[in-house]
Amino acid sequence: MAQQNDIRFLLNGEEKTVTEVKATLTLLDYLRLEQRLTGTKEGCAEGDCGACTVLVGRLHQGQLHYETVNACIRFLASLNGCHIVTVEHLSGPMGRLHPVQQAMVEYHGSQCGFCTPGFVMSLYALWMGNPEPSVHEVETAIQGNLCRCTGYEPIVQAAMAVTQYGSPAHDHLTRERNDVTARLMALQPESRIETGPEDDRAILPLDVADLAKVLNENPKATIVAGSTDVGLWVTKFMRPISPVVFITHLEGLKSIDLNDDALTIGAGVTYSESEAAIREAFPHLGEYWDRIAGWQVRNMGTIGGNIANGSPIGDTPPVLISLGAEVMLQSTRGTRILPLEHFFIDYGKQDREAGDFVAAIRIPRSQPGQIDAAYKISKRRDEDISSVAAGISVTVSDGIITAARLAFGGMAATPKRAAQAEAALIGQPFTAATFDAAAKALTQDFTPLSDWRASADYRTTVAANLLRRFQLEHDTNQDAPVRLAIA
Repeated sequence: MAQQNDIRFLLNGEEKTVTEVKATLTLLDYLRLEQRLTGTKEGCAEGDCGACTVLVGRLHQGQLHYETVNACIRFLASLNGCHIVTVEHLSGPMGRLHPVQQAMVEYHGSQCGFCTPGFVMSLYALWMGNPEPSVHEVETAIQGNLCRCTGYEPIVQAAMAVTQYGSPAHDHLTRERNDVTARLMALQPESRIETGPEDDRAILPLDVADLAKVLNENPKATIVAGSTDVGLWVTKFMRPISPVVFITHLEGLKSIDLNDDALTIGAGVTYSESEAAIREAFPHLGEYWDRIAGWQVRNMGTIGGNIANGSPIGDTPPVLISLGAEVMLQSTRGTRILPLEHFFIDYGKQDREAGDFVAAIRIPRSQPGQIDAAYKISKRRDEDISSVAAGISVTVSDGIITAARLAFGGMAATPKRAAQAEAALIGQPFTAATFDAAAKALTQDFTPLSDWRASADYRTTVAANLLRRFQLEHDTNQDAPVRLAIA
């Protein structure tokens, strides 16, 4: 099969073809160093501050969708067939400031200006999709943008006022959508792409079947979806990761199937893409989903990647384990399915054979009498790594707990169920005394470590208190169960 050896995309209004693209070349370095588009800034180089925010337009089922991404950890090779939009591409009528930029000026939303292009791009994406946002929607859109000097209040005011200065209907991304869609259609590959030098090689399989072949040929390859984790391996640890197999473009890993029995999510589905289905099937995860990183990271990161990297502090494994999720692994040998908790063997070790890749995650729907909750404890409320994450699911019948699944992250070398605490709950009444006993049993389940995120004692105390919180929030013996107010 003939192979393509270059990456083709649109940059603002211009078509680009780049040959010998190193797998580890970030979009930010390409923009700033090779294209001299220096409006996109480098701040943290880990997807945390938002100074590097750009828009990426990608075709999905023939439709063009734009989303904010962190250019500092997004690899250029993953963007074949996409439309990259930087702050330099924004303009208003007759060459004047773009409405978002004008609002930032009028409401004094910028001081030194270093972070301003990133804020502008996040607010641009929000305005294009939601020109009349609420304060909460604005705050959600700029979760991933760090303001060092101005303060968020004038930025939020600017975001609320953008439509005073223009309408998305007149924006060139709206007016040129059909043309850009056609141009991107013409850039879609018809074969596998392999590019870059041997020691920094990038591979983009044509489809899922080709992905299985690639991994069979390269069993030690690094699989990269959103690069929200692997990006830091490169920018912070300078780790060699070649060959890199990029999978973000694979439509076969983008399926979302919600029925009466379960929600099945393809491994390439991002947090943002899965949000609507997650909220519909598991309402208790809505607030939790908002606390997974910032908007840019949720647009890039995938649930499959969060599971596949096996981090003990990953946000999704504990809550999915508590719901009885299964992981589907695929290779040239076929497909195998196993309970998610069995996928994690030890720190940095998962039940993946040579050539295996995570293809999908199946999450059973809640049954009558099942009470579910998800909690995340972190130093910052927004865009932070978990110190402790917990998924709690109990089934209650006539006031008696008949089943329990408690899973925690940050408490062991892997996301793990609390078997002793579960045993302390099953067969007991749904009372404070029962949950106190389960909280004490957690010391038999976990011996957490101390690190810069939290001490062992803190983690043990927090995990126990989360069980008590769950009981208070769902105690049917009270007229008004206790709810923790979130400011």
